[in-house]
Amino acid sequence: MNRNDGFSLVTALHLDYISCLLTIASTVLVGRRMWQGWVVAGLNSMVICVIGLRTGQWGLVPANVFCLAIYAYNLRSWRTPAEPGTQPAAAEMTVHPGGSSSARRG
Repeated sequence: MNRNDGFSLVTALHLDYISCLLTIASTVLVGRRMWQGWVVAGLNSMVICVIGLRTGQWGLVPANVFCLAIYAYNLRSWRTPAEPGTQPAAAEMTVHPGGSSSARRG
């Protein structure tokens, strides 16, 4: 393979492995309701765009630019303070011994 085609950069930096780790990290962080997960997901989308550009997989670029827009929207939504007196979107569920459950707000 010709070293000037860009593929060697992707291979040398192991961007596929980096993307894999970023995907797992962002999924765990978002699953824990941490806004930092959206930042990690955005970094991952940028890595995937580089992979797409360097390997000629052009379909990866617009898809991940779209994802970046969604991540930015979600990040802004999660970081915006809630108005006083409003309830959070999701209630915490508490499971009591014996199997009964109750919802707790706030």
